Formats: sequence, structure tokens, C-alpha cells
Amino acid sequence: MLLEQLINGITLGSVYAIVALGYTLVFGVLGIINMAHGEIFMFGAFMGVVTTSMLHAPIWLAFLAAIAATAMMGYLLERLALRPLRGKPGVSHLAPLISTIGVSILLENLANQWFGSGNHPFRSRFAEIHFTVGDVTVYFVQIVIFVISVVLMVGLSLWLAKTKAGKALRATAEDLDTASLLGIDTKKMITITVIVASAMGGVAGILVGMAFNSVNAQMGLSVGLKGLAIIILGGMGSVKGAVVGGMILGLSETFIVVAGFSGYRDAIAFVMIIIILLIRPEGLFGKRASDARG
Repeated sequence: MLLEQLINGITLGSVYAIVALGYTLVFGVLGIINMAHGEIFMFGAFMGVVTTSMLHAPIWLAFLAAIAATAMMGYLLERLALRPLRGKPGVSHLAPLISTIGVSILLENLANQWFGSGNHPFRSRFAEIHFTVGDVTVYFVQIVIFVISVVLMVGLSLWLAKTKAGKALRATAEDLDTASLLGIDTKKMITITVIVASAMGGVAGILVGMAFNSVNAQMGLSVGLKGLAIIILGGMGSVKGAVVGGMILGLSETFIVVAGFSGYRDAIAFVMIIIILLIRPEGLFGKRASDARG
């Protein structure tokens, strides 16, 4: 049914939006694309599998484990792969990008070694809770995914706009040197940014595991590339753009499958993004280069 597919599309779009928020945070502050974000998301999903399916622990503990593990991964990523390259004379501006690509490959190989390359079921009774309205079946996890994406978007926007730490982070994103001269601990703000973005990726991983009941070591690449496409579509560094872009992509993929073109799902969705970018190159909520300079 149309309504059921609409719910599926919003669920998928909400997951994409949470992933894209992680990309947006890191790009907004550091001006780089964190190519390891998809694999951190994948490890978050595996933490859910280990916690619920292997240790038979409750789902809330899976969320805590995923947030703790991916936050630690974010900290190590910033300390070992990004900070040593930042501001170092002679280092190419592409070096951080290459560094995160190396981390993404390392993480995928580690996941292959530890968990194997096949699919792992995500068993949780919470994911099976559902109710029926007329002919439409709605899973409780679909509502949870949508609510979490909205809460993260609103919470992140308020945190950036209203809190001292959020304002310091925005100042750091605006101009690193000036923020440092104003007394802001920019190293600390950058570390916090990468940790928060990674933890959000871990939450998204758990939600995907519950929604699709399948986790594998290769899922990070696909979701990561879509998250990257979404922030380009929504506007680089825009929180609102990440959410709207995620919804557009999720709904597009769902209705393309409904139309009978499931084999072209990824291709058609990306073609649509290219068309939008040809019309509005800066993305839906991005600033034009001339505006940014002014």
C-alpha cells in the first residue's frame, strides 16, 4: 500500500539523515569528508548484534555499548589519523581524506576478520513489536527511528545555537585560528565533534540492524557513500540539509522499488541527486560561493 511504502521511505530516510548528520558535523568543523564514518556506523551495528544476539542483553544496553564503542573509535580517529596531519607544514589538504580512507579499509578488514563476511541476524524482541491500522502494519522500531532522527536534528541545532560549547564549536568551524586567539580550546572542540559524530553513527548502526534484521561487514561502504551524497544534496555543513536530503533519498529509493525498478534503486536515486545539483550546485540549504565570501 502507498501509506505503508511511505512509512518505509521515511524510516529509511531517517536512518540516512542520522548518518549524514555525522558527516555534516565533521565537515562543518574540519572541512574534510570523514570516509571512515560508514565503517564506524557498521561497527555500531555489530555492537548491537554482539550485545543482543550473542550476550542476550537488553536493547538499551546495546545502544550504550554502541555509543561507547563508536565514541572511542571517533576519539582514536581524531588523535591518531587526523590531528597529526592538521596544520603540519608541507602536508597536502587531501592528506586527512586519504587518512580516513585508510582507516575505513582497516575497519572493514577488522570486521571481516572478527565477524566474517556473511550476514548476521539482529535478534531483538523490541524490533518485532508492531500494530496494525486497517491494512497498514507499522513496526514500533520505525516510529523510534523517526523520533530519534528528529530529536537528534532539533537537539543538535539547539546545542549549536544556544549552548556555550555549541557556539565555541561554530566559532571553531568559522575560523580555527581566530577561535584559538579568542581563547577557545579548538583541539578539544574538534575532538568532541568527531566523538559526537561517531556516536551518532553508532546509534544509526543499531537502528539499521533492528529495522532490517541484517548486519554485515560491507554495509558501511554503501551507507557511507549515501550519507556523503546526502550532505552534498542538502548543502555541505547544513544540519537541516542533512535531514531533508536523507528523507528525499530514502523516499526516492522506496518508491523506485515500488515502481518495479529495484535493480536500479541506487542508480536512479543518485541520478536524481545529480539533476538537483545541476539546478542548485550548492545543495538545497547550502550557501552560494558568492554569499559565503560576502
